[in-house]
Amino acid sequence: METILLFAPLVGALICGFGHKYIGEKAAMVTATGLLFLSALLSWIVFISFDGVTRSIEILTWVQSGSLDTSWGIRLDRLTALMLIVVTTVSSLVHLYSFGYMDHDPQWKDGESYKPRFFAYLSFFTFAMLMLVTSDNLLQMFFGWEGVGVASYLLIGFYYRKPSANAAAMKAFIVNRVGDFGFALGIFGLFLMTDSISFTEIFADIPTKVSGHSISFLWAEWDAANLLAMLLFIGAMGKSAQLILHTWLPDAMEGPTPVSALIHAATMVTAGVFLVCRMSPLMEFAPQATMFITVLGATTAFFAATVGLVQTDIKRVIAYSTCSQLGYMFVAAGVGMYSAAMFHLFTHAFFKAMLFLGAGSVIHAMHHEQDMMNYGGLRKKIPYTYWAMMIGTLAITGVGIPLTHIGFAGFLSKDAIIESAFAGGSNYGFWMLVIAAFMTSFYSWRLMFLTFFGKARGDKHTHDHAHESPMTMLIPLGVLSLGAVFSGMIWYNSFFGHADQVGKFYGIPVAEAAADDHGAAAEGHGEADSHAAADTGHGEAAAGEHHVAFAGQPGEGALYFAPDNHVLEQAHAAPKWVKVSPFIAMSLGLLLAILFYIVNPSLPGRLANNFQPLYLFLKNKWYFDELYDAIFVKPALALGRFFWKRGDGNVIDGFLNGVAMGIVPFFTKLAGRAQSGFIFTYAFWMVLGIAALITWMSIGGGAH
Repeated sequence: METILLFAPLVGALICGFGHKYIGEKAAMVTATGLLFLSALLSWIVFISFDGVTRSIEILTWVQSGSLDTSWGIRLDRLTALMLIVVTTVSSLVHLYSFGYMDHDPQWKDGESYKPRFFAYLSFFTFAMLMLVTSDNLLQMFFGWEGVGVASYLLIGFYYRKPSANAAAMKAFIVNRVGDFGFALGIFGLFLMTDSISFTEIFADIPTKVSGHSISFLWAEWDAANLLAMLLFIGAMGKSAQLILHTWLPDAMEGPTPVSALIHAATMVTAGVFLVCRMSPLMEFAPQATMFITVLGATTAFFAATVGLVQTDIKRVIAYSTCSQLGYMFVAAGVGMYSAAMFHLFTHAFFKAMLFLGAGSVIHAMHHEQDMMNYGGLRKKIPYTYWAMMIGTLAITGVGIPLTHIGFAGFLSKDAIIESAFAGGSNYGFWMLVIAAFMTSFYSWRLMFLTFFGKARGDKHTHDHAHESPMTMLIPLGVLSLGAVFSGMIWYNSFFGHADQVGKFYGIPVAEAAADDHGAAAEGHGEADSHAAADTGHGEAAAGEHHVAFAGQPGEGALYFAPDNHVLEQAHAAPKWVKVSPFIAMSLGLLLAILFYIVNPSLPGRLANNFQPLYLFLKNKWYFDELYDAIFVKPALALGRFFWKRGDGNVIDGFLNGVAMGIVPFFTKLAGRAQSGFIFTYAFWMVLGIAALITWMSIGGGAH
C-alpha cells in the first residue's frame, strides 16, 4: 500500500506528460487526478491505522560504494504518515481545482496543448515531495529535495512567455541552490562522523560519535553537532524561505494560482520544517544551532508580517503570510517543541491552501485581476468563495475561545507555539510571535475587507461580470474548510496534550517523571500562578494525576526529546496572560483593520503619506532585493562583463586573431617566397639540408 501511494503520482505524471497524445487530454488529466486521489485515500488509511511503531520498507537496492550501502526505502513513522496526508490531500484537491482554474487560460493561444503538461508537472512535484518525506536516508531525501526544486522551477515558470515568470523561476532555483549547498555539506559531515547516511544508524550514533566531538571546517575546529545542525538548517532556510534566503517566495506567485497553493502553502516550503523535526535527535545536542533557529524564525515571522501589511497583490499578501507562519514553525522547533511545529504545519496546510485557492477563485471571478485596490463589494457576487476565505481568515488569525480547546485550527496550533516559545525561555521569540500575530490579524482582515466589503473599485465592467467559480473549484474549498475548522480541535491532544498522549501518537517511549523533574517543569518561569493556570489551560494534567516524561534513545520514536527537555510541561504551566496574549493580539488587529477599512477608509492613505519612508520601506520588502542586487548581482554582472570584454574579447579573441591575421600570414609569405618554382632554388635548399644533417650527425657522433 505504501509503495502504491508513493508511485501513483509518478505514473500519473508519465501518463499525462507522454500519453495524452494517445488517450486524449481529458482522459490523461482525469487519470492523473484519479491516481492522486487514490494516493490520498491510501495515505489517510496509513495515517489512521498507524500503530506508532517505526518500520522500514525496502523498495530496491540503490547506491553501493565502499562503506556506503544505501537502499531506496520508506521510513514509516508518525512523521511520515502525517506528511503523507498533508501532501496528497492538498495535491489531489489542487488537481481537481485546476480543472476549473486552468480552463481557457488567457496566457495560451487557442489550440495550444498546455493542460496535460501542467497536470504532469503537478503530479511529478507530488511524487518528488513524497519521495522526500518517505526517505529513510539522507541521499534519498536530497534526491526528493532536488526533485521538488526542479518541479517548482517548471511550475513557477509555466507561463514561459512572461519574462517575469521566467525570472521568478530562475530566482527560486538559484536561491535554493545556496541553501542546498549547505544541506549537502551537512550530509557529507554526518557521513564523515557516523559512516552512514541511514537515519536509523545516524540517530543511534549521534550521542557517541557526534555529540561532544569536534570537526574541522574552513578555518577552525567546530563542535560537530552544532555545525552539522547549522548546515542542515541552511538547507531548510532556502526551501522554507527564511530570512536571508526568503526573496524567491513572493516572486514565485508568478506561477498559476494552483501552483501557489500546492508548493508555497502546504508542501515544498514546509520541507525545511520537516527536515529540522526529522533531525530532532541531532538538534537536541546542538543548543547553539537551535538558538539560531529560534531567533531567525522569530525574526522571519516579524519581517514577513510587516511586509504583508502594505502589499496590494492578493497572492503576495498570502505569500508573505506563508513566510511568516513558517517562522512560527521554526521557533517551535528551535525551542525543542517539535510536535507543536508539526501541529502548525498540519493545520496551516488546510487553511493556507484554502486561502490561496480562494484567492484564485477571486482572481478567476475578476478576470485575472490580482490587485486588491480594484476589488471591493464581492461578497454578494461570489458568496461561496467569500465564506471559504472567511473560514480561512478565522483560522489563520487564531479565532477561538481563550483557555479552552475550542477554536479554529490556527487558534490551537499557533497558541501552542507561542506558549512553547515562552516556556522554552525565548523571550525574543515569544514577543516577536505575539507582535506577528497582531499584524497577521490586521493584514488578513485587510485582505477580506478590501476584497469583499465596501464599494466596488476598479473596472466597472469586470465587477458587473464577476461570477462564482465552477464546482471543480468550489469543492476543494469546501473540503479544506473542514480541515481549517476541525483539524486543531480533533488532533490537539495528539500534538500538544500530555506527554503520554504525544508519546503514544509519535511512538516515543515515556516513563514516570522524577519528582525533581516535575518540580522544575511545573515551576516554568517562576510565575506565581503557574499551577493555577494548569487547571484551566490547554490540556494540562489535573491535580493528583501522575506525570510522565519522554524517554528512550534517539530514533526510537518519530521525534526525540532529550531528558532535560521539559518545554511541553512548562508550556502547559505557563501563566494565563501568556495563553491569552495571542487572542488579545488577534482582537487588536481585527479592531484596527475595521477602523482602517470599514469605519474610516481614508485613514490608510493619509497614514501612508505621513509616514512615507516607513511605508516605502515595507512596500519594497525592506529593500532586500535591491541590497542583493547591489552586493551579488551587479558585481557578478561586472565580473562577467570584464571576463567577456577583457578576457574573452581582448585576450582570447585577440590572441587567436593575432595568430590568424598576423603570425600565420607572415610565415605564409616566407613560405611563399621559398616556393619560387626554380630548380636551382630547390637544389640550394637540398644542399643546405644535407650539410645541416651531416653537421648534426658529426657533432652527435663525436659526443658519443
